[in-house]
Amino acid sequence: MTDQTAPSGQVDVRLIVNGDAHTVAVDVDETLLDTLRDRFDVTSARGTCGIGLCGACTVLVDSKVVSSCIMLTAQAAGHEITTAESLGGGDGRLARVQEAFVQRGAYQCSFCIPAMALTVHAALADDEAGRSRDSVREYLAGNLCRCGTYPEILEAVTDLVDEAGDRATGSDA
Repeated sequence: MTDQTAPSGQVDVRLIVNGDAHTVAVDVDETLLDTLRDRFDVTSARGTCGIGLCGACTVLVDSKVVSSCIMLTAQAAGHEITTAESLGGGDGRLARVQEAFVQRGAYQCSFCIPAMALTVHAALADDEAGRSRDSVREYLAGNLCRCGTYPEILEAVTDLVDEAGDRATGSDA
C-alpha cells in the first residue's frame, strides 16, 4: 500500500478519497487531516483539538468513524476515505441526513455540522449501532458542539431513525 520510493522522510501513499483514487507523497508524520485539507481541498474536516477528542476532524475510513487529526496518512494507505463533501449528490442535492439537519435547524454556527452529519450517516448505516435515537446519540459521543445545538441534532436523528424504521416495516408514515 505504501511505496518507499519517495524522498527521504516521505512515503508514497495511495488513497481513495470520496471515490477517487490518488497517490501522494507525504511526510511520514503527516496526519490524514493535513493531507485532506492541504492536498485535496477538503474543508469539512476541521482541525481543532489535535488529540481526537472534539470530532471536528471526523472522516470515515472504510465506513468507520475516525478522527483524522490523530491518524497518519500512511495508515490510511489503500483505504476508502469519505468526507462530508461526498454525502450529497453530484448534482448539488443534499443527502437525507443533511436535509434533516436543515429541516430541524441543527446548525447554529455550523462548525461541527459536517462531522456530525457524517457521523449520523455512519451510525444509520451501521447495523451494530442499532436503529434507535439513543444508539445514534451514543455514536455521536465523540462529536462536540460549541453552540449547543444538540437538541436540534437529536430531533433530526429522531426523524431519520423513524424514517428508517418506516422503510424497514414498509409503512408510509
